[in-house]
Amino acid sequence: MGKLDGKTAIVTGASRGIGQAIAELFAAEGANVVCAARTINDGDHMLEGSLANTVRLITEAGGSAHAVAANVSVEQDCRQLVDEAIAVFGQVDILVNNAALNYYVPIVDYDVNKWMRCFAVNVHAPFMLSKFVLPGMIERQSGAIINISSGAAIGPGRGPYDTEGRGGTMYGATKAALERFTQGLAQEVKDDNIAVTCFSPSQVVPTPGTVHHKLVSGMDDPKGEPPLIMAQAALLFASEDPVKVNGRVTYSQEILQEFGWISDGKGRGIDSQGSGYSLI
Repeated sequence: MGKLDGKTAIVTGASRGIGQAIAELFAAEGANVVCAARTINDGDHMLEGSLANTVRLITEAGGSAHAVAANVSVEQDCRQLVDEAIAVFGQVDILVNNAALNYYVPIVDYDVNKWMRCFAVNVHAPFMLSKFVLPGMIERQSGAIINISSGAAIGPGRGPYDTEGRGGTMYGATKAALERFTQGLAQEVKDDNIAVTCFSPSQVVPTPGTVHHKLVSGMDDPKGEPPLIMAQAALLFASEDPVKVNGRVTYSQEILQEFGWISDGKGRGIDSQGSGYSLI
């Protein structure tokens, strides 16, 4: 028995990195996974990864997955994503808002259209998708909405500053907004048995994107946090009692340690009942 047997999950940004890891682990735990992103096929984007590849890995391992090409910054695409998930699998039990966009540019040089686009992907999309999945969750009195944040939400604190900024002001602002959105929505649905949560990596996660931005030295950077750790934390929030986790804004390794889900660093996790699971 998987932790998510019979559940349907939407995972945005599932073509690579953290989103791909979450999609694969959710499928391994029995969920029907609707994988959403803009990159449909390998070679469609400068970064490695695609929806086709994620779905192929899941189905070859015996899991259930469906790809939906979606630009989550657009309301109609968000509506169609939720509608298609319901049409294919009947309902949406879990929403993972993982898709994110960033440009490392100082504010004085930031293009206004890029700023607006980042807020649309990082903040407006989680709002729209949450709005569209919530009616079914409220009706069933069951559901989980999981938002992926970043340590950048904390910011550099008050001055004086002895280090230079890296052009991450916009990204940090969107993630701070996402964390506030999480707890506000969690309060709104506190009586509906729905968990709205948000968590950040405890360390930078090596992904095609973080490698591209030179945040890590490579996909095997020993200082990085494996994507599986993020996937395990998402699984915890998707499967634990909503009363215990609703409104939590935290970090991946902290929540895993708190609930007794311990990674052994070899692509496996041990939950508090001692059962094992592995990434596909």
